[in-house]
Amino acid sequence: MEKNQLFQIGEVSQLFHISISTLRHYDRTGLLRPEYTDPDTGYRYYSTRQFECLNTIRYLRALDIPLEQIAAFLQNRNTQGIRELLHRHLEEVRRRQEQLRIIERKLNNRLEQIDDALSSRLNAISLVRKPARRIASVRGKLSPKTYLDLEHSIRQLEEAETDTAIFLGKVGVGILKEHLLAGQFEAYDLAFLLLDPEDSFQGSTTLLPEETCLTIRFRGGHERAAGYYRRLLRYIREHGLTVCGFSKEITMIDYGFTDDVSQFVTEIQIPVEQG
Repeated sequence: MEKNQLFQIGEVSQLFHISISTLRHYDRTGLLRPEYTDPDTGYRYYSTRQFECLNTIRYLRALDIPLEQIAAFLQNRNTQGIRELLHRHLEEVRRRQEQLRIIERKLNNRLEQIDDALSSRLNAISLVRKPARRIASVRGKLSPKTYLDLEHSIRQLEEAETDTAIFLGKVGVGILKEHLLAGQFEAYDLAFLLLDPEDSFQGSTTLLPEETCLTIRFRGGHERAAGYYRRLLRYIREHGLTVCGFSKEITMIDYGFTDDVSQFVTEIQIPVEQG
C-alpha cells in the first residue's frame, strides 16, 4: 500500500473529531494501531479500511462502554458479540441509573433537612407527630460536650459500613425514659444514626413506631441541652402529658455543615402521650 493512500494522524483526528492524544493512546494499548508508522519520523498513518473500526470505537465510547470491553469485542467482531456487549452495558446503565436516583433522593433529604433547620422557630415548644423511623443505635453512657465527642460511638456504628458519608447530619443521642423522669440530663444512654429509606445499613437496626413528640429547637449543640430538657419536662407535667419513650436529640446543623458554632441548630424530641 503506497503512502499516498494513507491519512496522517492529524487528518484522522479532524475527520472523526477524536484528539490526537486519544489516537496515540489507542495505539499504545493496542486497540487501534496505525496502518503504517514511518520508521524515520515516527509519524502515524491510517488507511480507509480502518475507518469503520474507528467509527465503531467512537460509537461504543459514546455509549460509555469501557475500552477493555471494546477491545475484546473488536478481537472477534460478530452480531452476537455486539448484542451481548450492548445487553451487558444496558444492565450496567440501569444499575447506575438506580444509584443516581438514590443519590438524588439523598440530596433532596439533606436539602430539606438544612432548609428545615434554617427556618426553625427557635426556643418554642411544639407537639409534632413523627413518622415511623429506622435507626441504628449503640448503648453506653455518653457525656458529649461537642459533636466531636460522639465520634467514637459513630465509628462503632459505622465499622461494618463502606460509606460513612451517607450519615452526614443524621447523628443523634438519646436519654432513656427513666432517666428523663429522674431529671438526669447530663449524660446520654445511647447514640444513634437516623437512617433514610434509601440507606443500606449492614448492622442491626430498629424501626421506631410513629409517635407524638414534644419538641424544641435551639442554637448550639449538646452542651446547651440540659436546660431545654428541663423546660420540656416542666411543660409535660403542666399539661398532663406522659413520657412514653427515650428522647431523640439531633444537631441538625453541626460541624458537618459549618465551622460556625453559632449557626448550629439542635432539636430535642421527647415522645409523649396524654395522661
